[in-house]
Amino acid sequence: MAGDYDASEFVDSDFQAHKAPRSPGATPDPYRAPTREDVDRQVVEAQQKLVELKRAQDELERERSALEDLRRRQTEFQTGRQEMIQNLTRGLGLLEEAEFNTRRDAEQMGKTIEEFRDAMNKLQGVNEESWTKDNFNVELTRGLTVIENSRMEWNTARLKLPVLSGEALQQAEKADAEAGHSPLADIDFLDLCKLGLALTWPLALILLVTLGYLALQLGRH
Repeated sequence: MAGDYDASEFVDSDFQAHKAPRSPGATPDPYRAPTREDVDRQVVEAQQKLVELKRAQDELERERSALEDLRRRQTEFQTGRQEMIQNLTRGLGLLEEAEFNTRRDAEQMGKTIEEFRDAMNKLQGVNEESWTKDNFNVELTRGLTVIENSRMEWNTARLKLPVLSGEALQQAEKADAEAGHSPLADIDFLDLCKLGLALTWPLALILLVTLGYLALQLGRH
């Protein structure tokens, strides 16, 4: 025998769920087709996300540019420091060596000046008028010794100090002579005549033609 009638047994719960109106705050039904409002809302949300992504991209680009500039400056700093350390180290070595050589040459020049003055005084101290017949040989030997010592001082100084050898003066005179040397100085007289004829024969030919024409015109008159 059939039991009591239950109305809920013939109610389709899924149909009722689709049919029931959705409140504004309710979760959207995944099986329902999107409405125009849903599509517009999704478009707006997508545009907002694109704007946010573009803003984030611009920020990352600025950060990347700043980092690249920082890396370039760091590289320039390291390279420049290493370059200048090498240059200054080499320059210090060269200048120290040059300073040492200059100081050594200056000391040598000062010492040579004193030796030259001493030799000059000794030479000037030799007085031939005070020589007598009795001490002539002794004084002459002493004078020759002074001269020989002076010559040794001179030759030794010339080896140590190139400025005493006159090389700089000889080079300057040679340069002046070469600068004032004419390229025609080595050509003999016959070659000069040939050269002069080669340079002036066009003018001479023009002059002869002109004179011949004038003579012909005068003969006609």
